[in-house]
Amino acid sequence: MRTITLRRVVVTGIGAVSNLGLSAAATWAAMKEGRSGISPLRTFPQNEDWTVRFAGEIHDFDPSPIIEGREQKRLDRVAMLAMVAADEAVRDSGLDLKNAADPYRNGTIIGSGIGGVLTMEEGHTKLLQTGPRRVSPFVVPRLMVNAAPGNVSIQFNLRGPSTAVASACASSGHAMGIAMQAIQRGDCDVMVAGGSEAAITPLTLSAFASMKALSTRNDDPTKASRPFDKDRDGFVLSEGAAIVVLEELEHAKRRGARIYAELAGYGATGDAFHIAAPDEQGSGAFKAMEVALKDAELDCSAVGYINAHGTSTPLGDKAEVGAVKRLFGDHAFKLAMSSTKSMTGHALGAAGGIETIPTIMAIHEGVLAPTINLESPDEGFDLNFVANTAQERKVDVALNNTFGFGGHNVSLVFRRLT
Repeated sequence: MRTITLRRVVVTGIGAVSNLGLSAAATWAAMKEGRSGISPLRTFPQNEDWTVRFAGEIHDFDPSPIIEGREQKRLDRVAMLAMVAADEAVRDSGLDLKNAADPYRNGTIIGSGIGGVLTMEEGHTKLLQTGPRRVSPFVVPRLMVNAAPGNVSIQFNLRGPSTAVASACASSGHAMGIAMQAIQRGDCDVMVAGGSEAAITPLTLSAFASMKALSTRNDDPTKASRPFDKDRDGFVLSEGAAIVVLEELEHAKRRGARIYAELAGYGATGDAFHIAAPDEQGSGAFKAMEVALKDAELDCSAVGYINAHGTSTPLGDKAEVGAVKRLFGDHAFKLAMSSTKSMTGHALGAAGGIETIPTIMAIHEGVLAPTINLESPDEGFDLNFVANTAQERKVDVALNNTFGFGGHNVSLVFRRLT
């Protein structure tokens, strides 16, 4: 039997496009300030028939510096968001991936819960209005979920593993975890990984609203996403992309790379309970965190911060808080846990990628992003949720939780490099 010594994996680059900022740095700065990125909808017209008339839209996004105008016509917004975020992450890492000596040692995995749904809706409208001969030949390469990693692989000449993950809101968590494993076992030296979502469309918004999954706080959108608060009434649909460059530790050291943190553990489970509702006991979330910590060879007592999935739904928040209390016991009251979805809303398959930024920065800068709009914690929600204002705290180990429809649960463990 072949024995494999697992290699260590570090984060050497980050990039993002979010409703808080058009870069990772701008996104993180807004999070530290406790700024909300939720606003009344501009993307498409609405009337009183719409029960939800706000979202976490990205305004003033211009991919032109990265993607030329003619090429933009061949791409859905979800791929363009990913490509712009990936460009920032790769530049931040200092790697010259386009001219790599062996491009087969570099790959990409990018998650998306829905993919090019805007292209699908527009294509279907064109079909109904003008007939089948007028449907664009670009519909299929634009709408497919793997369009983001496919285009990013072309963008940076990444010839190693190139794939997509579609596990709803856990997609980018899975993507980063699987990318970590590819480096650990020696298949690759560098992986460009994360998530992208551009699903603020008429069909998607109305469908989530029909499920009663969304907040209906139309009179005060910036207060609508309120994880752990007793007055929470659903999540806020948002969009965005976030990409990290994961690199084998010795590979990074040899080139003198700046290292943000080590990605040390990955836990993935399934609830096997309900296609849309979480297991009320949070058993899948509990196990995902437990497995991730075991994978990192760390005890619960090592964890200083958790970036919660924390969507602002009544059932989801309750299940996650319960899982954290059961797993961490008394230590749950010593660590801090916040939900940055209070500021960004829920970017579905991109959420875990975006939330990797505050998770890593908790370690790198010693600042914990707040849970804004937390005015009256729900019954039994008595942990340190970093309510409303950022906190300074030295953190050596942090968890990033992402859970999704279908009962998918992912927990990633980041730690200070030692």
